[in-house]
Amino acid sequence: MSELAHQQCEACRSDAPRVGVDEINELKPAIPEWQLVERGGIQKLERVYTFDNFRQALDFTRRAGELAEQAGHHPALLTEWGRVTVTWWTHKIRGLHRNDFIMAARTDELFSA
Repeated sequence: MSELAHQQCEACRSDAPRVGVDEINELKPAIPEWQLVERGGIQKLERVYTFDNFRQALDFTRRAGELAEQAGHHPALLTEWGRVTVTWWTHKIRGLHRNDFIMAARTDELFSA
């Protein structure tokens, strides 16, 4: 189990700081399959999970949604035949917070379960 996945998410305010380059370099090795992407000037974490069929992809989407709801932190989830794209970022700060890395690690654990 990932140490990062077991860290506590903190309540995020609109004035919370985004992670900087040093913190990204510290956290990213714990989630090597995730890509840093930028869309609309907003930095995000994104990963595509693959499955054998739509039913498995849909089940993972449901479980990822439940994980997000429990944490009160919600990703973008795109479900397609045989794949789910998960994108984490913190809406309030329009960028990445440590919580996004924690939730990415938890999503990886969900996939491995």
